[in-house]
Amino acid sequence: MSVTEKVRLVCPLGRKHAELWGGAALVVLGVVCVAAGATHWANLALGGLLVVGGLALSWHGSRFRPPVLEIDAQEFRYTRGRYVVRIPFSDIGSYYVLPGRTRSLGLCDATGRPRLFPSVEGRRAGRPYLPLTGLTSPAKVDAFMSSAGIPPRDRSITSG
Repeated sequence: MSVTEKVRLVCPLGRKHAELWGGAALVVLGVVCVAAGATHWANLALGGLLVVGGLALSWHGSRFRPPVLEIDAQEFRYTRGRYVVRIPFSDIGSYYVLPGRTRSLGLCDATGRPRLFPSVEGRRAGRPYLPLTGLTSPAKVDAFMSSAGIPPRDRSITSG
């Protein structure tokens, strides 16, 4: 289990892309509205509102920070905005991906027990997983973890 280079996975955010493209579309629509009827005050007001709304939507969408998973020779790193989890690479025994609307990544120690992480939202309760995004493919997470040499957790009840 040795990683010579840094391996990185950035989880896609659908809401970020929707707000950026929606804001750009509103700005274009506002410019077209102003250009089409620049002589009438209603077109100017409507175009101005569309441009301002589009710029505000694009600004808000650009502020979202997607979760990033990184593994190098020394540690596993999960970053989501200002929330950062660093775990020594040798302390990770296996992983599992929780299905659902928002996928999550769980890490286990060498004995197979899930690790507890502080809550992302700043609550006091600990969580046994790290939240990813709904657009994150479990196959991409599996490929990312296997490139680092971390095996998936066996979830079967029977041995062997």
